[in-house]
Amino acid sequence: MRDKEMAGRGGYEPFYVMLNEYRIADLVITAHARSRYEDRSQGDGVTGKEAAFWLWQCLKQKRVKPHSPGEPEMYVVDNDLVMAARIVEMPGEADLYGNPLYKLIVVSFLGKMSENIDLRDLKSYFARQRSSRRVSLMQSGRKRR
Repeated sequence: MRDKEMAGRGGYEPFYVMLNEYRIADLVITAHARSRYEDRSQGDGVTGKEAAFWLWQCLKQKRVKPHSPGEPEMYVVDNDLVMAARIVEMPGEADLYGNPLYKLIVVSFLGKMSENIDLRDLKSYFARQRSSRRVSLMQSGRKRR
């Protein structure tokens, strides 16, 4: 998702976007995140390629923020859409000053906080998800004697 060369004097737009202290130079959306985005977050039939372009624009406009200090891999887009993402250093890549560049890998889109209020407190949300899975597994599984 690097930006293109600017017309005119041979200048370039910055090829990275700052997210916290990281210089994000590339964006990857996994297949799972793409399907979750199409199903739950927008719901208007947006393809994964358009989702990547939209998210890159959000990064450039500083509309992506960390969810909370206790959850370093959770981010909020437009104060509503919660996504899980990993930031990985790109080997052999550096900016003009020698600072390392990073890749943002979007693992999943959890949903919108406006539609699911549980997403505001992720710790209790994940605890509830785990307990509901355990209960359904116990109900459907056989007990051995």
